[in-house]
Amino acid sequence: MKHRYLGNSGLKVSEVSFGNWITHGSQVEEDAANACVKHALELGITTFDTADVYAGTRAEEVLGRALDGVRRESVEIFTKVYWPTGAGVNNRGLSRKHIMHSIDASLKRMKIDYFDLYQAHRFDVETPLEETMLAFADIVRQGKALYIGVSEWDADQITRGAALAREMQVPFISNQPQYSMLWRIIEQEVVPASQDAGMSQIVWSPMAQGVLSGKYLPGQPPPPGSRATDELSGKNFIARWLNDDVLQKVQLLKPIAQQAGISMATMSIAWVLQNKNVASAIVGATRPEQLDDSVNGAGLVLDTETLKAIDKVLDGIIVSDPRKTESPKTRP
Repeated sequence: MKHRYLGNSGLKVSEVSFGNWITHGSQVEEDAANACVKHALELGITTFDTADVYAGTRAEEVLGRALDGVRRESVEIFTKVYWPTGAGVNNRGLSRKHIMHSIDASLKRMKIDYFDLYQAHRFDVETPLEETMLAFADIVRQGKALYIGVSEWDADQITRGAALAREMQVPFISNQPQYSMLWRIIEQEVVPASQDAGMSQIVWSPMAQGVLSGKYLPGQPPPPGSRATDELSGKNFIARWLNDDVLQKVQLLKPIAQQAGISMATMSIAWVLQNKNVASAIVGATRPEQLDDSVNGAGLVLDTETLKAIDKVLDGIIVSDPRKTESPKTRP
């Protein structure tokens, strides 16, 4: 497993991270979750990403138990704050009150003393950015988090947050966006803004919710037990890719992967890691063996001809600017 620096910091993260958005606490039993985490560690994955909202806070609890007994300094544990975790009017967003309560609750659920990275799960338009960044700075100074990051912030939000972070001397080092061969909207503005701010990307859905594995076939129903058939697995979220135009194009990627001597999953992970501003690609699993192909993408350099062939096949279906409103029910 290769590691990369996260932003302009001294923190290194594994090129492949393990995330538990739709698995722990909802899709798989705890024994299966434990087995996946154990295998991730065996494969050299040291970076684990979760969020307070995943599975209604249960995902943090399951991950905490799965990592119990692992030397704390040997892993990097990330979580996030923003989405509602209760019915109270202040139990959401990025107000100082919610942030301070949420990090304490997350630490308690995971039974650890600090997070390596604490992330704003979205940008909060209802809270002054200065209030949010000051709360983050205080969390770092209290030792509850070592670094601060964000998720799905746009270029302007990143630039504004980074300016305040410099003023407050808080290590603001990462953004967590969606990124894959099919979904490239960060390339034009977010990546340049992040580079200017000294931040890296930790990308989610590098396989487009499994579509880039090639298992979803045009003209055929989704495989039983797949994310496309499971309400808890983001059925509505994956639906954007489940049309024949996309699926036919994805099938044309198989010969390219075969020519390179790798699986579709390996090629998908390797592809996002070709972007030098990407520090890590988050993958999930319901079975330990699913991690093997993903990890093979770490440290793999795709040649120019392979990259050109991928772009030629996907021409016309790449999403570069969706301009769509996100539903909280399908958030990662």
